[in-house]
This record gives sequence, C-alpha cells and structure tokens, in this order.
Amino acid sequence: MNKSKIQFANLYPLLYRILKPTFPNCLWRGSPDVPEIALTFDDGPHPEYTPQLLQVLDKYQIKASFFWLGICVERYPAIANQVYDLGHWIGLHGYHHRSFPLLSAEELKQSLRQTQNAIAKATPLDPNQIRHVRPPNGFFTPQTLKLLHSWNYRPVMWSVVPEDWVSPGIPLVVKRVMRQVHSGALIVLHDGYYGGQDVAATTAELIPQLLQEGYRFVTLQKFCHQH
Repeated sequence: MNKSKIQFANLYPLLYRILKPTFPNCLWRGSPDVPEIALTFDDGPHPEYTPQLLQVLDKYQIKASFFWLGICVERYPAIANQVYDLGHWIGLHGYHHRSFPLLSAEELKQSLRQTQNAIAKATPLDPNQIRHVRPPNGFFTPQTLKLLHSWNYRPVMWSVVPEDWVSPGIPLVVKRVMRQVHSGALIVLHDGYYGGQDVAATTAELIPQLLQEGYRFVTLQKFCHQH
C-alpha cells in the first residue's frame, strides 16, 4: 500500500483534462449542468477512520461512495456492513493496494473477484452487482481498461484529487477541493491507512462549505445513470 510522499496535487487538474477525453469509457464526472457532486472514499474500510467518517456523513444525512480493498473488508466485515446499512454506495479498489498495470491479467481478475466475494460475505450485496472499479493510485493503461471492459467492469476515475493521502494538513486539502470543485465533481478522499486520520475532520469542514456553495451530494449511482 505504498503511496508516494511527493505531492503532485497541482498536476491532477491538468492530468484530468488530458486523460478524460482520451479515455471516455471511464466515469470521470457527473453532469456539468447540474450542481451535484459525489464524495468518494478509497482504501477502506478502516477500524477507526471509517466509523469517524460515517458519523460526519450521518450528521449531514449525506450518502457517499466507497471503493474498498478486499483485504480490509475481510479484516473489518462489521464496519463494511455498517457502511452498507447506512445506504452508502460501494465499489472495488482491488484486493491489495497494488497498481493494476503491475498485475497479470489473471492476477487482476482474481483481485477483483476476491474483493467482490469479500464484500458479498460482509454485506447482503450480490457479488455480481458490484461492477465499478477505481484503480489504485489512479494508474491504468489502455490494456487495463480493455481487460476491465471485457470482464464487464466499469472504471471510475475522478475530477477532484486533493492528494489527502500524503497528509498535507486539513486546511490545505479543504482549500484544494474548494478551488477545484465544479458541477458534476467526482471528489477523491481516503479513509484508509494513508490520509484516513484526517478524513472525518476534513469532511466535516468541506460539507458545510460545499452546501453553502449550492452543491447537492449524490452517490456514484446517480452519475452512472447520467453516462
């Protein structure tokens, strides 16, 4: 689960503008015409950070989207089930936090299947219904996408990445999100080992500011139906 401590936050908006038209089959954002945004959280569930985050989301009655690591679901099935019970949306992040291009086709397929099965064991979800995948670190190649599509998975990317996993401090993460946010924004934060210690406090600061800007919070289910 190595995550670089070098900060690239200023490059992500540029990367997004380059990659989005190049790979249109990925879900990058919702409708630019509707003031709806999706909060998404990667790398969980975590025994401490995820419950803290759930309290914040529950306070504001906001549903979010979670991309889970299979190994974390297996370690903390009760927390996974709590996320499901509260009505949040769930996708796949691989079994371990390994970049998909480093895996063989068979390893990638197995990683996704193991994660689907772990989620299905922890929650009432049907494993075959969990088809949305966010690649760890946002790394993919055309070959990765070809494999995901051939197995009937939908890649989900992002349009706002404040790089919270390097723990740059809550004020800076909030500032980056508020600077980059837009209608249809797909915002990536982390409730796992890297960055998760700040995620509840960061989200508690972000939500009131985003509500004040007139945004409504939706899960990725809504964005998927727009594309």
